[in-house]
This record gives sequence, structure tokens and C-alpha cells, in this order.
Amino acid sequence: MIMVRAPLGCRYGVPMANRLLPPGATETWLEHGGGRIRILRGGPLDPDPRTDKHPILLIHGGGYDNAAISWFKIFEPLSQDRLVLAPDLPGFGYTEGIPVTGDVDQLADLILAVARSYGLTRFAVAGISMGGDIAMHVALRHAVAVAGLILIAPGGLAERLKSRTAQFGAWLAAQLPDPILYGLSRRTARFVDSYLDRMVYDPSTIDDSVRAEFAREAERKDAGVGYGRYNQASLGPFKMRNNLLPNAYRITTPTLFLHGADDRLVDPANSIAAVEVMPRAELVLVSQCGHWLPIEAPDIFLSEVLDFVVALP
Repeated sequence: MIMVRAPLGCRYGVPMANRLLPPGATETWLEHGGGRIRILRGGPLDPDPRTDKHPILLIHGGGYDNAAISWFKIFEPLSQDRLVLAPDLPGFGYTEGIPVTGDVDQLADLILAVARSYGLTRFAVAGISMGGDIAMHVALRHAVAVAGLILIAPGGLAERLKSRTAQFGAWLAAQLPDPILYGLSRRTARFVDSYLDRMVYDPSTIDDSVRAEFAREAERKDAGVGYGRYNQASLGPFKMRNNLLPNAYRITTPTLFLHGADDRLVDPANSIAAVEVMPRAELVLVSQCGHWLPIEAPDIFLSEVLDFVVALP
């Protein structure tokens, strides 16, 4: 595996100068699986792996997210004195040339490959929404490598969607042929602001630059392919195929759950149920906060996460 710097130019028709980068982030690239992964890197240039400052890998969410969007507000302060890595998953952002399957085990192994490319043998993993589902699989598949787990409104802990009708409808939509599915996805791009506003408790917490990058993602010709494949893999007609709750007790890694009490996309009850069976888990519920906690309440996120990571063995 080879780490390379990004060449100057355009990708997906978006000039580099117009793309969103969190303050403190450097864009790097990892050749992998016949393509390359974009990785946002922050922190010391030459971190000492012998220190107790665990590196953190950040896994973005679904929809039209990428590594620069969900972590925009917290990337720089989180990486002040430790290495932080945030890859774009296949089918998202500016990662290219890697098969997009939506298989969470494969995505978990990809996260490990990113860590190994930096010589990391032990690190903390944080994931939001879909990324939380992937993070739990990293902990299950590579427990020795994961020092701590940070799950922000994670997916993968529900038996089904809110109703049987909603479950069946979502599954049916996920079976549509790609040209129809992506066509619908691009039409949805016209309603990006409404979609984002539903994600949060207070829409004013979303910066204009974050909205613009989310819209750019939604307008790509293959918009939604990463999340579409994830939904195809995880949605069954009558229940979720990715429900980890019955096996959550197997996650013995120290775990911090962060969940907005007013989340309308992922029920906080899922996180509450998981904490009750996971032996080393704790939960912080944040009032007046929706699904996008790192965007809506970055100060709370940073305070809780840094305290948690510092205390990891």
C-alpha cells in the first residue's frame, strides 16, 4: 500500500479549490484495491506511537456525506496533539476506483487498512450513523487494534425501521435498478436544504460551506451509490439485516455513545438498549440536538470525546 499526495486538478468536475476541507486537514491518498482512498489527515507530522495519545480514525455517515462534512467543525481541535485520519468510504467523496459493495465487514477491513498504512497498531475509532455501524464491525473484527470506540447516533442497532410498512417500502426502493435509483437521488439533490434541516434540531448550526459541500455530493452523476449499496446490503423486506443489538454484548472495547435526544433519524432508544448489554459502554444524551451532533454541538462532542480518549488504557 502506497501513500501518495493528491495531484493538482479536478475530480468529479470539482476543482480542488472549491472543495470543502476542514481547518487543520491535509488531503492524502492511499492506493488500495485497484483505486485510491482519499484520507484527511491532521495532527503532528511525526506522531510518536509510544505516547498515550491514541490516534483517532473518523468514519463519516451515509446519505451524501464525506470525510470533510460531518467532521468539519471538530477536525482541527481534535487533532491538536494527536494523529486524526478521516477517509472517504467507497462511493463517497473523492475516493475512486474501489468496488462499492456496501458490505460492512469489507468496509471495516478498509478502515484497518487505512490505519495500517500509517503504521498504526492501536487506535480509537469514531463513527457517525452508518459510520457507527462500520465502527462496531471494526471493533468486532479487529478487537486487538481498537483501543476505544466512539459511536455517534450509530446505525446497525435496530430490528426494523419505525413500522413494517416503512421497512418494506425502504427495502423495495433499494431494489430499484441503478439508473432509476441514481436518477431519483439526483432529483433529491434539489431538496438538500430540507433534508439537512430535518437532520438537526436547529438548522442555523449548519455552516453554509457544509451545506454547499453536501449539495455538491448530491449533484454528482453517481450520487448516493455508497449509501445505496449499504442500504441494499442492510435492508430486508421485514427486518434489518445489520442489526447488531443481539450481539452487542460481544463488543468489550471501551465505548462512548453520543446521541442527540431529539434525533429524528436514528432513535436514541437504540443506543440506550446497546449500552445496557455492552459491558464497557457509556452514553451521553445531548438535549436540543438532532442526528448531527459533531455539527450541532461540537463543544460537547470535543469535551466528551477527548476526556474519553485520554482515559483509554
